[in-house]
Amino acid sequence: MAKLSLSSAWDESRGVLQHDGKLLSIVAVALIALPTTIQALVTPTAPQGELPPAGPWIIVAIAAALIAIVGQLAIIRLAVGPETSVGEAIGHGARRTPGYFAAVLMWVVPVAILAVLLLSGFKGDKPSGLAAIGFILLMLGVIFFVVRLVLMPAVASSERAGPVTIIQRSWVLTSGNWWRLFAFLMLFVVAAVCAIIAVGAVVGGVVVAVLGRPEPMTVGALIVALASQLLIAAISVVYFVMLARIYLQLVGRSGAAASVPTTGI
Repeated sequence: MAKLSLSSAWDESRGVLQHDGKLLSIVAVALIALPTTIQALVTPTAPQGELPPAGPWIIVAIAAALIAIVGQLAIIRLAVGPETSVGEAIGHGARRTPGYFAAVLMWVVPVAILAVLLLSGFKGDKPSGLAAIGFILLMLGVIFFVVRLVLMPAVASSERAGPVTIIQRSWVLTSGNWWRLFAFLMLFVVAAVCAIIAVGAVVGGVVVAVLGRPEPMTVGALIVALASQLLIAAISVVYFVMLARIYLQLVGRSGAAASVPTTGI
């Protein structure tokens, strides 16, 4: 398999971002930032370590997640090329979302079930040592699979493939590049978390000082949620453009031009 060059992928990503960054941002704000902001506003608070009680917010959360997937696949479509409009890219993302969502469920659901079974061994005064070992091994396995399946969204957006094929293609394309892709993910996660914490602390501090502690469905909560989600949207643009260029490199189309018409939408 082709050896991945992260520096080449980054150079190509910078070119895409410089040329089409504004239009990519429109997609991210409309399909990632706004739906997730609404979700954050309607989700009730819950004690630390617990999930909010079931309610209509779950439907909003599912809808926001699906819309965000459409946005992610649309961003990849724009970053991969050939030239298309933003509207066509969004339609493309919507058409490819069911297959990608099904592919994600195919491996996430079994992992979630296994995690719940293992966590049941932690109940009581004397947690099961076997359950602890099993949970650690499960987490290591999840990290391994996340790296091998990192190209699933790029495959789903760029190829006509069903859920099983999407998983298989990502597995094949990432073969021989696990450590490079792991380094890419770790660097990106660390940088993103640092940025989110910094912005969240600044915005949250200002909101608390001016408007008091933000509660659901208040102006303070809206400002905090919008600021954090706009940052996440910006980070998402960079991540998915980079993912698209990594995909092109691994399928042998490195350097392929991606451009959005300046008329845009």
